[in-house]
Amino acid sequence: MKKAEGCLYDDKYIVTWAFGHLFSLADIEDYSPNPDGRWSLKNIPCFPEKFEFQLKKGKDKSVDPGVKRQFEIIKSLCIREDVDTIVNAGDSDREGEIIVRICVGKTGVSGKSFKRLWLPDQTPQTINKALSEMKDEAEYENLANEGFARTYIDWLYGVNLTRYATLKTGTLLRVGRVIVPIVKAIYDRDMQIRNFKPEIYYAIVSKAETKGEEIELSSKEKFSKNELKKAQELCDRYNAEKAVVTSKKRKKDTINPGKLYSLTKLQNVLGKKYKMSMEESLKILQGLYEKGYVTYPRTNSEYLATAEQDKVKSIIAEVKKLGYPVEFKFKKTIFDDSKIESHSALTPTYKLPSKDSLSDDEYKVYSTIIRRFAAVFCSEECVAEKNEIKIKVGEYEEFTLKGTVILEKGWTKYDDYTKKDKILPPLEVGDEVSIDFKPCEKETNPPKHYTIETLNNYLKNPFKEDKQNIENESDEEEYRAIFEGLELGTEATRTGIIDNARKSKYIQLKKDVYTILPDGEFLIESLVRMGISMDKYKTSELGRALKKVFRGEIEIKDGVALAEKEIAEVFKKREEKPELDTDDGFVGDIAGKCPLCGRDVVRTRYGYGCCGYREGCKFSVNNVICQRTISMANMRQLLETGKTFKIEGFVSKRTGNKFAAQLKLENGKAVFDF
Repeated sequence: MKKAEGCLYDDKYIVTWAFGHLFSLADIEDYSPNPDGRWSLKNIPCFPEKFEFQLKKGKDKSVDPGVKRQFEIIKSLCIREDVDTIVNAGDSDREGEIIVRICVGKTGVSGKSFKRLWLPDQTPQTINKALSEMKDEAEYENLANEGFARTYIDWLYGVNLTRYATLKTGTLLRVGRVIVPIVKAIYDRDMQIRNFKPEIYYAIVSKAETKGEEIELSSKEKFSKNELKKAQELCDRYNAEKAVVTSKKRKKDTINPGKLYSLTKLQNVLGKKYKMSMEESLKILQGLYEKGYVTYPRTNSEYLATAEQDKVKSIIAEVKKLGYPVEFKFKKTIFDDSKIESHSALTPTYKLPSKDSLSDDEYKVYSTIIRRFAAVFCSEECVAEKNEIKIKVGEYEEFTLKGTVILEKGWTKYDDYTKKDKILPPLEVGDEVSIDFKPCEKETNPPKHYTIETLNNYLKNPFKEDKQNIENESDEEEYRAIFEGLELGTEATRTGIIDNARKSKYIQLKKDVYTILPDGEFLIESLVRMGISMDKYKTSELGRALKKVFRGEIEIKDGVALAEKEIAEVFKKREEKPELDTDDGFVGDIAGKCPLCGRDVVRTRYGYGCCGYREGCKFSVNNVICQRTISMANMRQLLETGKTFKIEGFVSKRTGNKFAAQLKLENGKAVFDF
């Protein structure tokens, strides 16, 4: 094609672009101006009757010249008389859908055909096929509606609650529908680890030799640290009995490869194996997609569509040239339309890169995808011998030993398989096994920090219990959660939101482990004090509403109304009873006069402090005492009368029990008065 300013063209097509978002939603001041230009409570909460998009502005609040120039090019091309059809060729997802719709809508063009180019990959073959099968843009109405609803809801939460929380704390706090529950998950886990108190217990374990091999038997019975005598008594009873092999099973079995990758599952593997951050892996993957080497990256499915069989056969033919023993297979574990929302699993395309065309990191990502594809379609099965031996100790307890030995490697030669051969001792039914049970002192372990893999698994379904992947475990629950909208964030947005949390210094990622940072602790603890609940339940409730918009069950306005109702609750005057009040006002609010020097006591980031601190006055009161927020009403009462109202909800540091008390002033300090 020939080049012109901001576009490419030939005698049939003109191709132009919107580099990311050219438009963004108007700011609060565009709906409700504030003369002094500062953030204020006067114009929040803001619930626009109609959401308006404006050309993107820079930090100086003026329209970016490059953005304006590119939009003018798009507009001039759309309104050209010789252009009869406009094609939305944006990314094949809800975000790409609305980016182009907004641009075209803002041109004011009408009366022209509007089509959608939907590309599962960017190979010439796929592009040509998609161009011949374009549908009317109207057929993607529900996808666009979900995209708009998601944008409006995220704006409502982001601008209203970010401003409210920032004004309350005097610190910029980024409050978003998805970022907060992500940070909170990491915060909660780290608090569990920080507050974990290990407990001693006794396990009953036997390690003794039989036929020259040590055999370890671990009892299901556990005893507390005060029950050593009981544990020893049980050991004595076991040791007085005979241990006999009651059954031995041996069978050949095939071990199935893992499923094809969704974006999340691929990021899990890359994070664990190469310590590659989600942002880094997505950026590399996007580059491979744009070069035509892999299919669309932001997919939440590990399955292929049944209509893609011919395409898969053409990929297999190319992959076979690389020396992989692959053949076409039509199985429910590979092809399943019921588990595809918009895009199929990540696979290589028929376009294979040469070795020297990829960087080291690109090669790591691409080889991970192609090796999984080769494993799934491998013509050689992985054959293993699975053994199981059961040993019974008297009439007390039966122990099971399991072992697996790989006989034929099959697909494991091409894709990672971490389980090692476990060979069982040469025991037969009726053999007597030597035992020597002893109490073994052990210690309970704290939960583990979130990793890229475990955090991703949590975000995919925050209501599913933490557990390791079980071989051949059904994934019905996982896909039900995705299609219902229970996940926190989406494949398209999750990576960027986690990266924003890192850039905001709420969380950090070292190797592949996430931990909370002081600013993240401040964010979550501040929101709790303010009564802003942005937990997984609230976010998932909105996620379900968005999926209903996508399915056409409710309208955009219904999802928006749900968000507006939740936000309005935050701004309502909360509990008026002084004993239950937790509203600690806004940073800069005056609570009263200092009992030491008579100057003003004002609300600060961490509590209430005297304005005379520069002159040496040290009067201050924390705004959280024994896990209880001290409200502005109670602080004012303390400064006026020397005592707060009776306050419910303190938590004892020593016992963890809740209690009620007043605070009183004593020698210029706030102390408990029971």
